[in-house]
Order: sequence, then structure tokens, then C-alpha cells
Amino acid sequence: MKNRITTLLCIAVLVLTGIGTSNAQSLIAYKGKVENGYNFWFYRPANEDGPKPVVIFLHGRSLCGHDMNKVRKYGTIDAIEKGREIDAYVMAPQNPGGSWNSEKIMNVLEWVKENNNVDTTRVYVLGMSLGGYGTINLTATYPDKIAAAIALCGGGTKKDYSGLTKVPLWIVHGTADKDVNVRYSDAVVNAMKKFENGTDRLHYDRVKGMNHSVLARVFYLPECYEWLMSHSLTDENREMKPVTYKITNKTLTTAIYRGLNSKKNSNLIKKDDSE
Repeated sequence: MKNRITTLLCIAVLVLTGIGTSNAQSLIAYKGKVENGYNFWFYRPANEDGPKPVVIFLHGRSLCGHDMNKVRKYGTIDAIEKGREIDAYVMAPQNPGGSWNSEKIMNVLEWVKENNNVDTTRVYVLGMSLGGYGTINLTATYPDKIAAAIALCGGGTKKDYSGLTKVPLWIVHGTADKDVNVRYSDAVVNAMKKFENGTDRLHYDRVKGMNHSVLARVFYLPECYEWLMSHSLTDENREMKPVTYKITNKTLTTAIYRGLNSKKNSNLIKKDDSE
């Protein structure tokens, strides 16, 4: 009887913390684990029978701080908890505030590599807003470590974008974005164009009339992760695979829920959560 009560209490705790029993052992929060790094969430895929890719999710400004549950409000970790199956390790660091630090992100990645069976040729990064900036800067700084990247409604602060030209890169920004003006993504693209064949590995969706928050829905699309994981550092000439998914306000609204659990409602992404 005592064991049964203990089991029921454990299940109740899992439900109250928002982590389903199927994810209880595969989604872990690490604090103070990596010197000169970030606190981070780490997800292990159900099947670890061989080397697995790593997906790095970089959140936006509204999730900064020291409450790690904020990182579960939207994005890749939330997509997993809502039923999105991703056959990869996922690391989701939490930025305490300010700009993302590429070196700190890489220090967390090195810990992940040292402690898991990682396919080091298949490391991917994606983020939006502040995380979009982090994605651009990280990819430009470590182009020989990142196999592909997706940057949503962000920009960049690097003086040299030559590294971006080496990596398959998908940038998305809406022209009606009032939080981060589309000109910041335009500036990154224009900087890449200064190099010979500089945008050969770039797909830029400059979406007319799209606002800032709606792009958080991209993190829930299976096509997002399928495109990322179709790339490898071993691909001949780092070939850019075609982007076949057309991003519009309509497609993001109607396609987001495929494969997710029963929480299919229009409030899945709250406006204030996706900055």
C-alpha cells in the first residue's frame, strides 16, 4: 500500500511540473554543470542505439532569467513536451540576460559531446528574436561545427559574416515585425552577398505582412527539424538542401499541430512569450 501511494505521488508531481511520464527520464534540467556555460535543459531521444545529432534551441528575450521553467514556454522543448518527436539530443540553454555568448553555448555543447553518443557532424542550431541573433552569431563564429541553422526574426552583430556563407542557413523574417525590424535580417543577407557565391547556401523567407510572434510556431513544425537534419558536415561541398515548406500566416496556423497532443488551440503560442 505504501509503495502504491509513493508511486501515485510521483506521478502527481510529474503532472504538476508539466513533464509527462514519457519524458520524465529524457528531459533534465542542469544547473551549474558547465564552467563558463549556461544552465540548460537536455533531452535524450527515445532511441539511443547509435550516434545522434544535437539540436541547439536558443530562446528569445522574454525567457531570459534564472527560472528554467521559462525555457519550456515555447520552442523546441515545449514542442517535445507537446508530442513532437525529434530523433536527436536537444540542448536548450537559458540566457540569464543580455546577448547570447557563443563561447558559452559551445562550452555546453562540448559537455553534451563528452557525455553522450553524439554525431559531431550533425549539430544544428535554431532560435528566434534574441535567439535569432544568437543563431547567426554562433553559426558565423563556428561554421565548421554547425551543420545547418535556422534564424527567425533576428539579425546579427558580427563584423565578419564570411562564416555564414559556408553553412546551409534558413532565415525567416516578417515585414510587419514591430519588435525586431526586418531590416536587421536584410543587413545580414546583404553582408553575405558581398562574398563570392555568398548566398549559395542561404534560403531567405522575407514574409510580407507577418508579425514577430507568429514565427514561434516554426519550432513545432516537423519540416523544420527534417530540413535541419538532412544536412551533415560530411556533405559534398556542404550542399544546401532545398526548403520545400512555404511559410505563410495560413500555413503556420493550420499545420502546426500535426503530431502534437490534444492541446490544439489558438493559444499554443502566446504573443508575449515569443519575444
